[in-house]
Amino acid sequence: MGDTEQQGWKEKVFHEMVEYGINVIYLALVFSAFVSYRRLVLAAHDITYTNYGVALIEALILGKVIMIGAVFHPGRSLEQRPLIYPTLYKAVVFTFLVGVFTLIEQAIKLLWAGTSLAAGLAEFLDKGPHELLAGLLVIFVALVPFFAIKELGRVLGEDKIMALFFRARTGLGATGDDRQAPPSR
Repeated sequence: MGDTEQQGWKEKVFHEMVEYGINVIYLALVFSAFVSYRRLVLAAHDITYTNYGVALIEALILGKVIMIGAVFHPGRSLEQRPLIYPTLYKAVVFTFLVGVFTLIEQAIKLLWAGTSLAAGLAEFLDKGPHELLAGLLVIFVALVPFFAIKELGRVLGEDKIMALFFRARTGLGATGDDRQAPPSR
C-alpha cells in the first residue's frame, strides 16, 4: 500500500469516526433528555426511573445503524427533490428502526427477567403501545433537524456546514461573500 493510499485510508477512517461521534453525541443528548423527562414525570408519582445508561447504549447503537444505513443510501431517489423529502424520509426510516430496536430491547429485558415472550407481548399490548408511539414521535421530531443538517451537508458540502456553524463570520453574509451591512438609521 502506497503512502498516499494509506493516508487516504487513515483520513477516511478519521472522518467516519468523527461523524460517528457527532451522531452519538446528538442522539445521546436527545435520548438523555427523553429519559430525564420520563424520570421527572414518574417522580411526580413516586416512581424511580434511572435508565441513563440505556440512553447511551441506544445512542451508540443507533449512531452505528445510521452510519451503516448511509452506505445503502436511503432516500437516494429523493435527492433531486426539495430537501424536505429526503429529510422526512430518512427521519421516518430511522424512527422505524428505533421502534424495532425498542421492541428488541423489551424482548431482551423480558427474557432476562424470566418472562415468556407471549406474556411479555400481552403485557406490552396492555400498556405499551401508547408509550412506544409517544417515544417514537419524540424521536421522529428529534431526527428531522438531524437529517436536515446532514442533507444540507450533502448539498452544500460538509466543510461549508462546519464553517457556518463553527467559524466566525464577518459582516452579514452567511456564505462568506462581501455584502455590506445596510446603513443604520
